[in-house]
Formats: sequence, C-alpha cells, structure tokens
Amino acid sequence: MEFLRNYIDLIIFIILGIMAFIAFWCVVERILFFRKIDFKDYKNQEEFDDAITENLTTIYIIYSNAPYIGLLGTVIGIMVTFYEMGLAGNIDVKSIVIGLSLALKATALGLLVAIPTLIAYNALLRKISLLSNRYRMKKDA
Repeated sequence: MEFLRNYIDLIIFIILGIMAFIAFWCVVERILFFRKIDFKDYKNQEEFDDAITENLTTIYIIYSNAPYIGLLGTVIGIMVTFYEMGLAGNIDVKSIVIGLSLALKATALGLLVAIPTLIAYNALLRKISLLSNRYRMKKDA
C-alpha cells in the first residue's frame, strides 16, 4: 500500500500525459495531412478514405479510455485513504475529506484529456466527411 500511496498519482499522470501527447500528435498530423492532400494521388474512393481516416482509431481510443484511467486513479486513491484510516484506528473527517479530494484529481485529469480529444475527433470526422464527398464529386465530374 505504501507504494500505491506514494506513486499512484505520478503513474496515472504519466499515463494520461502520454495519452494527451499521442492524441495531440495525431490531431496535428491529420491537420497537416489534410492541408497538403491531392485528390489525384488516389486511384479510388476506398484508397482515399483509408488515407484520410488514418490515426482516427488512436484518437478514438484515447478519448474513450482517458476517463477510465482517471477513474482508476481515483478508485485506488480512495482505497488507499480507507486503508490508512483503518490502520490509524480513528475516523478523522479532515483526513477523509483531504484524501478523497486528492483522489478526485485523477478523474479530473482524465476528463481534461478526454474532452478536448473528443472535440478534435468530432471535428476531424466532419473534415473527413467533407473531403470524402469532395473526392467523390471530383471523380464523378
């Protein structure tokens, strides 16, 4: 329990930080790709759609799992708080409230990673839809 008490926040923050970095990198990569896209480089609609949707699964995985990583940190923080209360043998309201409030920061950070990633994911989906329609129109014309 000592290890969890000392390092759970750091572990959760590192995991969420890595997830945020990967999501940011994927979004930037897609934006840069969309700026230089040339419809002539693709033979058919399927090849074009495969190219424009690359990295979207990674972004989806991050936005859907970041809150769970944060929640895991919160649950472990709460477990540690109750374990320490049990060892102390007394119930001090101040220590309970402090322990629980500190545990909740992991959930907040998970949401802080997930919400902007979800916004970016939906914006990229819209852009992909527009590009796919534009490609289809150019091929039909």
